[in-house]
Amino acid sequence: MDENLYRRLAERLDAIPNGFPSTESGVELRLLEKIFTPEEANLGAVMRLTREPAVDIASRASVGPKGAHRTLKAMARKGLILASKGEGELVFRLMPFVVGIYEEQLPRLDEELALLFEQFYQETGGGGSLIQSIPAGHRVVPVEQSIPFEPEIFPYERASELLEGAKAWGVRDCICRVQQRLVGKGCDHPVEVCLLFAPIEGVFDHSDVTRAVTKEEALSILQETEDAGLVHSTANYREGHYYICNCCTCCCGFLRSVAEFGVPTAIAHSDFRATVDDDECVGCGDCVERCQFDALSVIDEVCIVDYSRCVGCGQCSTVCATEALQMERRPDSEIMPFPVNNDEWMAQRAKERGISLNSIR
Repeated sequence: MDENLYRRLAERLDAIPNGFPSTESGVELRLLEKIFTPEEANLGAVMRLTREPAVDIASRASVGPKGAHRTLKAMARKGLILASKGEGELVFRLMPFVVGIYEEQLPRLDEELALLFEQFYQETGGGGSLIQSIPAGHRVVPVEQSIPFEPEIFPYERASELLEGAKAWGVRDCICRVQQRLVGKGCDHPVEVCLLFAPIEGVFDHSDVTRAVTKEEALSILQETEDAGLVHSTANYREGHYYICNCCTCCCGFLRSVAEFGVPTAIAHSDFRATVDDDECVGCGDCVERCQFDALSVIDEVCIVDYSRCVGCGQCSTVCATEALQMERRPDSEIMPFPVNNDEWMAQRAKERGISLNSIR
């Protein structure tokens, strides 16, 4: 392995606001070597978040433009970068490692890659800068049936509303659950649960990874994940969503960071929280079993909520037979405003991490 080459790529990925932390063992370099060929790493190490033609990337990488163009197209097919149509030619841009490059390796995820990622995850304490900086990368979306009726529930607070605005829908395997099973861990929750959606019709029709579904099928999958006790989450901004993760604290990288490593910034909670009517609660404990974040306990036959651990997913309220446990909107002092879109998210994240976007854009 050309360690310097992959270190330059790692530094480039860490210059993206999402982050890509280093480790003492250097496992992040072996992880990149598993995913990128040397030719791909050389180009990736000089790429930007803005779209540009192959000739500009090739010039900075000191390689021929024709060879660079072929390599860049291959990289796009492997999910390492994004490609789109520019003015008469293809243009390319870099993606963050998470959410981005890693998730697109689902077709190539084998035991070796799964073990490398697990070592990286453990050595960085659940992801390091990926999950320890704010704004958080992901945000919890509450289970819909748990949300109380209010005059105004924002579209980004309802998972079904995110799906309603699309023109194409798809579902793929949860890479977190696949990865955990490959390392001998995981759970028995369903695997094909990651929902994707897009504003253009038919975009998933010819995908080898994402199974195209109808809107009705997507809504049905959403309901099935709620019934299975899975937590909805998506990107931590208001506009421009294209996926909904449905995962658990034993597999999801973001949720594991909260439950396993106790990192509160790993995922942004919803604007709701659980509340208990003491007079109606019978202390059955069903909600305690349902909660994946150890936010609930039964003391003197009454459920108690630990608000420091409640992420507002709403799963607990769906199993309360007496309806003593409900979801309420958090006090204004606890509701953190979050970015409008990905551009604003990156600007806020870059400021928090003390990095400049000038070199990567």
